[in-house]
Amino acid sequence: MTGTPVGGRVATAANPLRCAVLISGSGSGMEAMVKAQQQHDLFHTTSVVISNRSEAGGIQLAKKLGVKVELVLPPNDAENTRTSHEDLIMQILQQYDIEFVVLSGYMRLLSPHILESWGGRIVNIHPSYLPHFPGAHAHRDVLASGARLTGCTVHMVDEGMDSGVVLAQETVPVLGSDDESSLSNRVKVEEHRLYPRVLSWIAQGFVTIKSGKVHLDVPQVPQDD
Repeated sequence: MTGTPVGGRVATAANPLRCAVLISGSGSGMEAMVKAQQQHDLFHTTSVVISNRSEAGGIQLAKKLGVKVELVLPPNDAENTRTSHEDLIMQILQQYDIEFVVLSGYMRLLSPHILESWGGRIVNIHPSYLPHFPGAHAHRDVLASGARLTGCTVHMVDEGMDSGVVLAQETVPVLGSDDESSLSNRVKVEEHRLYPRVLSWIAQGFVTIKSGKVHLDVPQVPQDD
């Protein structure tokens, strides 16, 4: 059984997988992704960047790179904030004819409401070697634990906190001199290499759904930095 590509189709450089990148902060991962797409003949492209925070630094980075930006602030109605907010996001995904969603420093958990429509078509990158140190303060938690090894993880998104199927990981040593900033900066180097590579696997049809489960079948080829 071949399986169904999680991106919906096998893309090409001439017809790349159309992605939306969701951010909440500095946008360094998004910037690295877009630069990789613009500098190489990758099978994926960023059609729009969506931010849930008006002060996110990534907004100006995206504009400088020539990428469309949409700001989707959470509604004030506390009872329906998540569903209303996600409805607005899904409208933008439809408007830009998006095929795949990429979370990059997006600091909101997605609810079953959006996952009913987009589940299996969303990935995230987390700055630790999952399942160790999930959550919003991975670097702080790594340092507090005394761990000597951390890393980054690209995973499918489900309803849990950094609990989706792992697609790829890289390790990063924790140095005795590290603080949160220095550790974060070194982990980001690996994140910026890994994320475009995994998205290329997705765009080329190497990540599939078979019998309701995610499968990764990547040919053994040299990896680009």
